[in-house]
Amino acid sequence: MKKFLILTFSLLLTSSLFAENVKEKKVEEPEPTRLESYTKLQKVIAAVELLYVDDIKLNKIVEKTISGLLHELDAHSSMLNKESYKEMQVETKGEFGGLGIVIGQREGALTIISPIDDTPAYKAGVKAGDIIIKINEEASINMSLSDAIEIMRGKAGTPISITVVRKGEMKPLKIDIIRDIIKIQSVYAKTINDEILYLRVSSFMDMKVASELRKNIKKYKKQTKAIILDLRNNPGGQLGQAIDTVNLFVDKGVIVSQRGKDERDNEEFDATSSSTVTDVPMVVLVNGGSASASEIVSGGLQDLKRAIIVGETTFGKGSVQRIIPINEDGTEAIKLTIAKYYLPSGRTIQAKGIVPDIQVFPGKVIAEEESSFKLKESNMRKHLKGELEKVSDKKKEVEDKKEKEIEKEDKKIITNEMIMLDNQLKNGIDILKSLIIMNK
Repeated sequence: MKKFLILTFSLLLTSSLFAENVKEKKVEEPEPTRLESYTKLQKVIAAVELLYVDDIKLNKIVEKTISGLLHELDAHSSMLNKESYKEMQVETKGEFGGLGIVIGQREGALTIISPIDDTPAYKAGVKAGDIIIKINEEASINMSLSDAIEIMRGKAGTPISITVVRKGEMKPLKIDIIRDIIKIQSVYAKTINDEILYLRVSSFMDMKVASELRKNIKKYKKQTKAIILDLRNNPGGQLGQAIDTVNLFVDKGVIVSQRGKDERDNEEFDATSSSTVTDVPMVVLVNGGSASASEIVSGGLQDLKRAIIVGETTFGKGSVQRIIPINEDGTEAIKLTIAKYYLPSGRTIQAKGIVPDIQVFPGKVIAEEESSFKLKESNMRKHLKGELEKVSDKKKEVEDKKEKEIEKEDKKIITNEMIMLDNQLKNGIDILKSLIIMNK
């Protein structure tokens, strides 16, 4: 019996070793040569051209092949045909046609990264994080990013509907939108209580963001004791604008670096003291719609200990795309991911996002309501009524005067009513007030 068990164990060990050797041999199968790979692709293209049920011209087959390849690589690489390449070039100048949304792909689903402020999509109620399941009556499941963009673009004044799934909603929402010419006003500046400068950057897509911010910081510099930089629902844009924006607030250190397969794509961008315009305390507001360039700005300022980040974890788009022309006249191109961004601490943004220092959810500020059960001095029986009336008249006079001033300056000032509707903004202001007091 003992000999039988030893023999059985030996056979099992031998068969196990044999199986491992077979596995190793399978792994070690030679890779196809470059010529074999190119031949395989050529055969497929030839078969489609010759045998596919519908007649498709060779140039269209090649275009679809390229588009499919790039779509399989990642959510941000894509084919830019003549029309889409031309529109992309127009976008960088700050004016283009469409809905006013930035979309990406998350786990294969078309996801709205962010609606752009004051655009048709924004006014129609589209929100960051909405997942598009239909464009008009066409299902968007497995639709490529470039195809979706092509369908949604169109002449100003023409209608389109998108059906979205939204977190917290029981059923899909159909949103009707009228396309329009999208004019991006990227920078808004307002003041809060005459000492906090509120800077809203809706996008880094145009080339004037950093210069507009510089202009507004200098304009309000004498009265500014702190700054709120609002990057919520900012879908990103140009790397250069993000770097220049951070440089307005820091005078040394690495702002961001990028690393890829090709060493020529490895770059490090440092701050320069000559570009810095202010050193007052800062809060940066972010949310799930803050992506790409806005994550570089918020992450850079966080790592360099220059600002407190308030809000929600950002989108997590930290890759670098290069536009590479693919035809002789330069009218077609591919957008290819060539590197990833790394923040000053060495961490990556890709798929992780920026986690705020202080997490604050959106919504109205919870305020204590006036209660008729509260007893104040003015409710006491022997209160000097005459004196109260004098104070009330004076108060009314001051309030009327303030109201008239606000009417004149309503475009430059954020009112208390506006603050109470925005919980994240309110928290940012409270943090800065504390820092101002500490600085004093």
